[in-house]
Amino acid sequence: MKLDSKIPEGPLEEKWENYKGSMNLVAPNNKRHLEVIVVGTGLAGSSAAASLAELGYKVKAYTFHDSPRRAHSIAAQGGINAAKNYQNDGDSVYRLFYDTIKGGDYRSREANTYRLAEVSANIIDQCVAQGVPFAREYGGLLANRSFGGVQVSRTFYARGQTGQQLLIGAYSALSRQVSSGQVELFTRHEVLDIVIIDGKARGIIVRNLITGEIERHSAHAVVLATGGYGNVFYLSTNAMGCNVTAAWRAVQRGAYMANPCYTQIHPTCIPVSGSYQSKLTLMSESLRNDGRVWVPKKKEDVEAIRSKQKSPNDIPEEDRDYYLERRYPAFGNLVPRDVASRAAKQACDRGYGVNATGLAVFLDFNAAIERYGKAAAHQHGIHNPDASTIRKYGVEVIEQKYGNLFEMYEKITGDDPYRTPMMIYPAVHYTMGGLWVDYNLQTNVDGLFALGECNFSDHGANRLGASALMQGLADGYFVIPYTIGQFLSQEIQTPPIPNDTPEFLKAEKEVNERIDRLMDINGEVSVDTFHRELGHIMWEYCGMARNREGLLKGRAMIRELRDRYWKEVYIPGDRNEFNPELEKALRVADFMEMGELMILDALDREESAGGHFREEYQTEDGEALRRDEEYAYVSAWEWDEEEPELHKEKLVFENVELKVRSYK
Repeated sequence: MKLDSKIPEGPLEEKWENYKGSMNLVAPNNKRHLEVIVVGTGLAGSSAAASLAELGYKVKAYTFHDSPRRAHSIAAQGGINAAKNYQNDGDSVYRLFYDTIKGGDYRSREANTYRLAEVSANIIDQCVAQGVPFAREYGGLLANRSFGGVQVSRTFYARGQTGQQLLIGAYSALSRQVSSGQVELFTRHEVLDIVIIDGKARGIIVRNLITGEIERHSAHAVVLATGGYGNVFYLSTNAMGCNVTAAWRAVQRGAYMANPCYTQIHPTCIPVSGSYQSKLTLMSESLRNDGRVWVPKKKEDVEAIRSKQKSPNDIPEEDRDYYLERRYPAFGNLVPRDVASRAAKQACDRGYGVNATGLAVFLDFNAAIERYGKAAAHQHGIHNPDASTIRKYGVEVIEQKYGNLFEMYEKITGDDPYRTPMMIYPAVHYTMGGLWVDYNLQTNVDGLFALGECNFSDHGANRLGASALMQGLADGYFVIPYTIGQFLSQEIQTPPIPNDTPEFLKAEKEVNERIDRLMDINGEVSVDTFHRELGHIMWEYCGMARNREGLLKGRAMIRELRDRYWKEVYIPGDRNEFNPELEKALRVADFMEMGELMILDALDREESAGGHFREEYQTEDGEALRRDEEYAYVSAWEWDEEEPELHKEKLVFENVELKVRSYK
């Protein structure tokens, strides 16, 4: 099958505007006869459901949470990017586009990425109108800060709660449509299959998580906005309920999974503390605006800190290695996430990790506290402040900017980050891979759309910080309301889709058989035990660094683990009741297949790019070595139990020059 990205003709900066002006439309009197299913109620899902309902479509929205406000978008901390140029520091739509293409190591589509940059400014206006309490400067203008991989300040934020505030805005818009009857909201429902009729997505099979009942729901089109698959690693910054099941069921029904090996390791997470830890906690990238990353230069200082004979504050400035500032002077501590993560791993691999496990580096705010303290003292008319005055005012400024993040760190670790540097280490955070979609955000299955982190389209091999919220809201508010019309305009004479067709009944039967098969195993090993083992395999052999030998070994181990899973897993309780262990069991079964596909994709891509780092392909100084002539393509995988088939979409760069990424 030839992959058709459906990118419009014309100059890059005119594609979206011209396309909107010429695409097929659905008249208002026809919209009310068309139904759309939206799965997921995070930023992408809630904004899409609200926007489609506002246009007049009948929408059914589904979440496995008890409220849309529980979606994982709420956990995003640092901010959302937009090319407003409020700081007058040289930002523009083109610069945001270029930074995103470069940050993704030249492995994303130009047209999709430019559209994202183009609509970014509209997102901020939309959210301000909804009442999102973005931080503001003294004069009342919205404030900005910097994130990794850029040299301008374009990140809008609400302290360390940006995702929560944006989700409340989207939830408010969704709630209005629920109240008006345009959206029918199904909470505590999990999608277990996609129904395809005559090549078109026409509905879903869901499990009511309270009663255990299997239900059939139909519509003219299905929109998936279900997030990423980072929990395949078990330990990640994702909420424990985040999963790949809806997207993976789509793959089982013929949709292609694109670039699955592109997973992002976030550099600033609280390090692992024990073998039975169930998730990891992110420390916002915004902290790298003011925090300096370092390790001791001397091994004896490392040992003294590990044994608690020395505090990090005891290490003099000349004995500290601020390795990001040393290696990347142009960007310093604000290099992209993949670069910062690899640098931290390399420092720890050399034996300079500062915690008991040797897997941590410092994120230090003392310099920022002193800098801000002097400025604040001066504003108070104190021109020769003593050290205690400087510290008092400096802490107040840092608390105002990052207070909830510092509080969260102290509650988890017991250390006061105002007095002693944070300890951080990279952890799985985001997945750039996802369902393959065209310019309309439609998968290769007609009528099946994917938004936000669920698709692959905008970030290439590495996502820049604060761009996930941007993509989710761009897709939901400003892209899918237009592009879904390209499909639905051909459906205006299609009557409501019945949910008792042979295709629905067959899909329901297969879901029931899958559940029965799991429940009948009656083994002795818990679901979490298998999931933890899968995560160890994935982190060890397909984590921050990969090589051919390890990937081959990892695939064999996953296959063996999967065989054991279907023979030994134990699921307590009954299928026809509230049963979280059954929920997990279904999800972990999908994670195992997804994990194998991630390894296959990493094996195929014999280069290093962004978050995909093959040890065989690196420069002399340890940076990623791309091979553009062979691998400038999107990997779109068609699933097959024995050997998945790879389809390639060639990436064409007409507006940026393909060159080696440098942040030095």
